[in-house]
Amino acid sequence: MTHPAAKRIVLAFGTRPEATKMAPVHSAIGAHPGLTPLILSTGQQRQMLDEALAVFGLTPDEDLQVMTDRQTLADLTGRIVPQAGKMLREMGADMVLVHGDTTTSFCVALSAFYEGIPVGHVEAGLRSGSMREPFPEEANRRLTGVLSDLDFAPTPGSAANLRREGKGELGLFVTGQTAVDAVREVAGRMSLRPEWQAKLDGGQRLVTVTMHRRENLPMMPEMAQALADVARAHPDTHFVYPVHLNPAVQEAVRPALSGLPNFELTDPLDYAQMAPLMAASALLATDSGGLQEEGAALGVPVAVLRNVTERPEGLEAGVLTLAGNDPDHLRAVLDRLLSDEAELLRMRSARNPYGDGQAAQRIAQAVAWHFGLAQRPQDWA
Repeated sequence: MTHPAAKRIVLAFGTRPEATKMAPVHSAIGAHPGLTPLILSTGQQRQMLDEALAVFGLTPDEDLQVMTDRQTLADLTGRIVPQAGKMLREMGADMVLVHGDTTTSFCVALSAFYEGIPVGHVEAGLRSGSMREPFPEEANRRLTGVLSDLDFAPTPGSAANLRREGKGELGLFVTGQTAVDAVREVAGRMSLRPEWQAKLDGGQRLVTVTMHRRENLPMMPEMAQALADVARAHPDTHFVYPVHLNPAVQEAVRPALSGLPNFELTDPLDYAQMAPLMAASALLATDSGGLQEEGAALGVPVAVLRNVTERPEGLEAGVLTLAGNDPDHLRAVLDRLLSDEAELLRMRSARNPYGDGQAAQRIAQAVAWHFGLAQRPQDWA
């Protein structure tokens, strides 16, 4: 039962990574007596979003259902902004929380700004330094930061980025990364699929692969071929690649990777399957942002299939390494890592620089503080 005096905090998101990282925030806000969490979904990744929410027992309170086949960024933006503004009014939002760097985050933040509703930005302050890498995510997170009233930076480094851009101290909080909260909780209660457990029991290693970034699409067929070469060179390793539903990604990677005995192409996995798969892997090879943090939180080495990362703390700690998107360099880095168990052990032993699993609690307390309902939380460091 919603208390009539409780502040209505709308968590707005549309993709699976946002859902998994915002689920702990929903729980923490719901535990505060003065706050009521509501979910506004844009449905930017319809099927994957629903599956992710189901792992946490959540369903959207409202859904804009903006997804269309092969949509352009301009089309998506043009649908979200007016529809989100109308829905935020109808939901009676006292504050809107958006996450990270998606088109949903920027568009809903813009809608909230137009409606005069305060915006809290979860996972604020990440910067790659290149507006085209990743695209459009780097622009989305910078634009969202311009519009936000509260900034929840996951690390001291991301907070420093915001200070350099002129963000004031009053609304800036260092919280840790909510991905740590989520992945540890789910990996701890979900089991590895039996067929993958059988691979481990038979002496094979697991490697989890994801690759879907827009900026990687032009060279993705060649990157897929490099992955195939690495798989052939390491027959003792079983590669699992949940392929993004984007038809352009499917068309780019399947010709090179289909049919290899130790390279498994699957449909996208729900988080209940993905979290234990990552935890059981010897290595993650990914162009995703969130998997970099999830790997660090689980103590799993990560090869980043990008030329730059907005998560430099993992590079500094030694749990991440840049493999890039040049096929020859990617091939060499993955082959080197899989041939050097001592290096993988060193990366597994690196400290996790992304949080202590209490980020969502700090965010909820900061939101309550904004409304005069709690003391200001202590920063995580």
